[in-house]
Amino acid sequence: MLSPTSPAGKWLGFVTAVWVQAISGNNYTFSNYSAALKSLMTLTQLQLNNLSVAKDVGKAFGLLAGIASDRLPTSVILLIGSVEGFIGYGVQWLIVSRRIQPLPYWAMCIFMCMGGNSSTWMNTAILVTCIRNFRKNRGPVSGILKGYVGLSTAIFTDICSALFADDPAKFLIMLTVVPFVVCLTAIVFLREIPPSSTSAEETEDTKYFGVINILAVVIALYLLAFDVTGAHGRLFSQIFAAVLLVLLASPISIPIYLALKDFIRPCSDSRTMDVERNVTEQLLAKEIKEPVVEVEVEKNVEVTELIEKRRPVLGEEHTIIEALKTLDFWILFVSFLCGVGTGLTVMNNMGQMGLALGYADVSMFVSLTSIWGFFGRILSGWVSEYFIKRAGTPRPIWNAASQILMAVGYVIMAIAMPGSLYVGSIVVGICYGVRIAVSVPTASELFGLKYYGLIYNILILNLPLGSFLFSGLLAGFLYDSQATSTAGGGNTCLGAHCYRLVFVVMAIACIIGFGLDLLLAFRTKSIYSKIYASRRSKKTSSVSNCQ
Repeated sequence: MLSPTSPAGKWLGFVTAVWVQAISGNNYTFSNYSAALKSLMTLTQLQLNNLSVAKDVGKAFGLLAGIASDRLPTSVILLIGSVEGFIGYGVQWLIVSRRIQPLPYWAMCIFMCMGGNSSTWMNTAILVTCIRNFRKNRGPVSGILKGYVGLSTAIFTDICSALFADDPAKFLIMLTVVPFVVCLTAIVFLREIPPSSTSAEETEDTKYFGVINILAVVIALYLLAFDVTGAHGRLFSQIFAAVLLVLLASPISIPIYLALKDFIRPCSDSRTMDVERNVTEQLLAKEIKEPVVEVEVEKNVEVTELIEKRRPVLGEEHTIIEALKTLDFWILFVSFLCGVGTGLTVMNNMGQMGLALGYADVSMFVSLTSIWGFFGRILSGWVSEYFIKRAGTPRPIWNAASQILMAVGYVIMAIAMPGSLYVGSIVVGICYGVRIAVSVPTASELFGLKYYGLIYNILILNLPLGSFLFSGLLAGFLYDSQATSTAGGGNTCLGAHCYRLVFVVMAIACIIGFGLDLLLAFRTKSIYSKIYASRRSKKTSSVSNCQ
């Protein structure tokens, strides 16, 4: 079995992490089976929206996953998430497939909550482990992993459409079984290991991230082509699904290549490298020890007490309490709420939004939001990292750009011109993706990695909070105020007026978020200048040593 610390073992762990993320976006697929739940349980739109809120409230319990990430190994965290998802989505499948009678509303809320909480354990285990393993490439790591989360909705939706004709029961059995099996695979291979220590290793990592990015873009374009080409025959759909599975498995070629490369390398080269590594390690150890001695000689009691009492500044390791005491954390928190809270409302209500505008099948819009969300995540991770290395550009500036574009998207959806739902779903998908992918590394850069698991999950509290405020309250009440009752106790609304005011309010929220992101970019400018200077100095030193 490959050692987790070997190049092949390290990348095999990352590939399994990618696979987990490719199936852990089940929390965004509610629109694919919400109509079936609404019909079976005879719910009003407010009751249905509150079910989706219960699903998102599961993310509030992600704080437990954040605390556990500092105390438990990655394998245990993944196991907890996979079992919880198996139970939460399994019960929903039993109901939608009519194998059991609908449960009481409060019981359904509990199982919806379990399903939503399962993804927080998966995402925490993957993100914390991978960002620590590749801390010099946080932007690409966040973009790739969060990109696959966004893509997972389209993966599930299109496979179900291709093989099962959008049957909600079969869709739910996929959400139940597939994540459970994939997480068990990741448990075997993903471990926290020491990060790359040399510029050569970092350059090699960057090259492989580029390969995975290209493969991910191919998958996204492949899904997009399937969606925009209309209805397909059964044989064509089966071929599509088979090719998609091959593409999803293709990143495994990187660890296979590295394993073969190590296997065929001459033993003499290995011995030479070992000698060089030992010499380098001894020199590095010597370099590290010397300053420590000087500090210990000069150190006195007063300086020690002063250091202990000093609050950490941005860019240093923060405890949870220290992070919560900073204004910058709350600026990031509220701006995050404005972006993801409104975006999640569109995802949760896409089914009803499509029906209100006369679309019988809304799976196209669900897939479009997912696929373009992927492009937003993966491109923003790379672009934000590039401009930090190139000019020290603060990462929050990209959040500000996404917020103002998202506001434009909501205005377009409020106008409800022909095709506006297509445009709106694409714009919201891109901007929601940027918001998620950029905020993840930003938090680690401002407040450190030591307690990152818990800090990340505090930020993720915005998902249930935003879902409650914008989806449960705003969209639920405003939709029901426009809807007419139907036989059996439900209700329905047809026309552009059903969600117009909802879109206007969400556009205003995004403009507020835009202002907060600009403020955070201004306040963190010096931090990113230091990151830029540090990386430039390291690169110059590396070139000088080679010469």
